[in-house]
Amino acid sequence: MKKILIALAAAALALASCGPKGPAHPEWTYNTVMYEVNVRQFSPEGTFAGVQAQLPRLKDLGVDILWLMPMYEIGTVERKGTLGSYYAISDYTKVNPEFGTMADFEALLAEAHNLGFKVILDWVANQTAPDHVWMKEKPADFYERDAQGNAIYEYDWTDTRSLNYENKAVWAAQDECMRFWLDKGVDGFRCDAAGEMPAKFWNAVLPKLKKDYPQAYFLAEAEKPELSKPYKNFDATYAWKLHHLMNDIAQNKAGVADLKAYLDEDDAWMGKEGFRLMFTSNHDENSWNGTEFERMGSAAHLMAALCFTLPKGQPLVYTGQEIGLDRRLEFFEKDPIEEWPYNTHTMFYERLIKMRHNYADVLAPGERGGKMTYIEGVPQNVFAFSRVKDGHEIRVYANLSITPTEVSLPAGYQNAMSGRDVDSSTSVLAPWSFVILGK
Repeated sequence: MKKILIALAAAALALASCGPKGPAHPEWTYNTVMYEVNVRQFSPEGTFAGVQAQLPRLKDLGVDILWLMPMYEIGTVERKGTLGSYYAISDYTKVNPEFGTMADFEALLAEAHNLGFKVILDWVANQTAPDHVWMKEKPADFYERDAQGNAIYEYDWTDTRSLNYENKAVWAAQDECMRFWLDKGVDGFRCDAAGEMPAKFWNAVLPKLKKDYPQAYFLAEAEKPELSKPYKNFDATYAWKLHHLMNDIAQNKAGVADLKAYLDEDDAWMGKEGFRLMFTSNHDENSWNGTEFERMGSAAHLMAALCFTLPKGQPLVYTGQEIGLDRRLEFFEKDPIEEWPYNTHTMFYERLIKMRHNYADVLAPGERGGKMTYIEGVPQNVFAFSRVKDGHEIRVYANLSITPTEVSLPAGYQNAMSGRDVDSSTSVLAPWSFVILGK
């Protein structure tokens, strides 16, 4: 009888494993476009209230997730520039008074949620400011130290000190602070420099947070395989290789074959459930490496379209991209965007985001999205692919060159950006142009 019961239990377990599987990520994350908010430069005021006043504009743009750059209290010791770095934090549970009060932040969060946005915070776990409260409150081994006992920093981050992740008390302290904000209702975190910390920290802390906050979303600013899997930890990782490859393609240093090689390789080891944050700009790229126009020139919009249509992609729009802001924003000083004119760039992003939402079943990242197939018979400088899911299809034809090129477009599709029908015809793709077809 005992053997029979064991066999029945094993059979039941096997049947359960074959049954419907829940989503690998929070349900709300599959059809989302992220917007990175540089609070300091987002308005002349540079405050939470300044962001809140523009929420209706962002709603009209169509974005879904607001990622707020670090808005915590920052240090004064060895501060860089006049205002200092957002990433040199002196207290994880206080807001930067430059941006307003905690009540101001809570008002912004409440209004964003009221308008249907999700809000994630930038979590800076790798290091703190030299004058972080933990320097006084915690034992010396909370920080990495040299032979003389001095707290050390990485790279040229002289306004920070590195936390010691061999000390599990640091793990517990980080967990406690993240819960502070999750309890306030934030929807997750973009985890800065996540690869600088041992994967064992994230793989220990995140499953517990996910269990207690099952709808929370976690994005790693890293591309390491050990942070991409299992997906019960980080929901998404950065597509850094893709970003650099797109820069190279725009500068005629790479082409269609290189892009295909990257996509095939990434698909092979990421698996079907992975999300990749795809972008043409962010705060680091804009401030230190140049705007998308400096790096990508007239190919910038084409590369953005790829970020919105490639498999695994969760697209990002950075502060100012929606108006075609063509300057680097200062990092340690006040350098606000004074006006937000509605222009051709705004229209482009509105249409791109609307297209993403209209074809959500096909373009979803992870296991939900349509499978990608390369379209054959196109000129060698044209990158063409289709994605199909449940009778819906998206086709992308992108001219990755400076040469005007003829392509044959199939009948029975609409232009997914404009909604106009497309007749079967030969079309000339201008340099760095694209067309997205849907049905």
